[in-house]
Amino acid sequence: MKIIDKYILKSYLIRLVSVFGICLFIFIIQTFWLFIDELAGKGLDILIIGKFLVYYSPKLIPLVLPLSVLLASLMTFGTLSENYEFAAMKSTGISLQRALLSLSIFHIFLGIGTFFFSNHVIPYGELKSYNLRKNLAKLKPTLAIREGIFNEIGLYNIKVEKKYGDNDRFLENVIIHEYTPNKQNNIVIKAERGEMKNEPTEPNLKLVLYNGNRYEEFIPKKIQERNRIPHAKVSFEEYEMNIDLSQFNNIDLDQENIKTSFRMQKINQLNNSIDTLENSFAEEKNIFYNNFSKTSSLSSFISKTKSYNEKAVLPEHVLEFIETEENWKKSTVYSQGITKVRNSLNDLNAKKGQFFAYQKLINLHKITLQEKYTLLFVSILLFLIGASLGAIIRKGGLGLPLVVSVIIFLTYHYIGLFSKNAAEDSSISPLIATWLSTIVLAPFSYILTKRASSDKGFISIYNIYSPILNLFKNSLFKKEHD
Repeated sequence: MKIIDKYILKSYLIRLVSVFGICLFIFIIQTFWLFIDELAGKGLDILIIGKFLVYYSPKLIPLVLPLSVLLASLMTFGTLSENYEFAAMKSTGISLQRALLSLSIFHIFLGIGTFFFSNHVIPYGELKSYNLRKNLAKLKPTLAIREGIFNEIGLYNIKVEKKYGDNDRFLENVIIHEYTPNKQNNIVIKAERGEMKNEPTEPNLKLVLYNGNRYEEFIPKKIQERNRIPHAKVSFEEYEMNIDLSQFNNIDLDQENIKTSFRMQKINQLNNSIDTLENSFAEEKNIFYNNFSKTSSLSSFISKTKSYNEKAVLPEHVLEFIETEENWKKSTVYSQGITKVRNSLNDLNAKKGQFFAYQKLINLHKITLQEKYTLLFVSILLFLIGASLGAIIRKGGLGLPLVVSVIIFLTYHYIGLFSKNAAEDSSISPLIATWLSTIVLAPFSYILTKRASSDKGFISIYNIYSPILNLFKNSLFKKEHD
């Protein structure tokens, strides 16, 4: 490797690592705020939150890496042009293509590494983060009795009107619903005052109630006894309760119950899943078609068709039988026909929703599969765009290059986002939707690289207004001679 290649590669890698670290940190913070409602108030330590963010961060790489490559390449080559280092290279016979050679080879290997990363690390991170998130969702907020609402604590539902005193240990107007082993609310306790004798963080909560009543509804084995023994009522001046908190939030956060989501699968698993789903979907549609054809009231009039995708044809004059009043009355036939048609339409609409969800699941599998391949080419294309723009605008730093990079990246990102959303409901093919943003980048990168190599600007203002100016001059010239 020559000195010039080492110099360009070193300058680029320093910026790439710096930009990648900053962008990844920003996206992780954004992820934390995105899930703050699910994480806050549950007594989680910093290790659990950090573990969730570490597991979730591989999903951010396909978003962070293209932006980092674009911004780093634009800043690197913009700085080289701004400091006239490119001019010095060209004066010694080094072209732009030669200057891009070492970094192009680097991005080829980077694309291959990103492909293996998306096929192995991202599914594993999705498996861990998704299951951890589901387990965290089972956790209840840390034990805190809030005023005016029912607070579920183990087998009890507690509501207090007011709290006061040291650490809010004294309670007023307490209502407690206790769940019995049959999961029914058969016991209700009401008290004027209450006091918590120890801290809610201890394994057992000791709660003392004053001046209240305890109501319990009995469910006798014989139905005849229900009216004789409806419930029991006990009044008390002081009633002591020990609430067991040992099972409160006793959840295994490392448990993995879901392992078959399409985002957790590798390429070979996705191919197998797509084949299985498509075969099952085709079989499901054929079964529905056959059943609907047999049960429909029009089945005796519909000509035989081979499959669900062929049009059913009604014979001519099929409705003439209602003109004969010997067997049927017209109004009866009409009303029965309308009812049966409505029932058939309801069945079709219900099945349509199921088929739509089935097809959407297949499309999501295909989109996820193709996304793993697009990462091979995105980095090299965005690198060529960024390097060419940097050489053209001749500006480094965080000013204009940052603005241009963000605009290009957002264009690329939203083209992919909108096309994939359209592919989910089969508006366009999942294959086209996934590759659309990459297809748009390819000619754009070629044109920019060609213009940068020939020292042409990005946009020629003269080429925009010159045809308009010539047209205006020609019209004035014709008017003067007319």
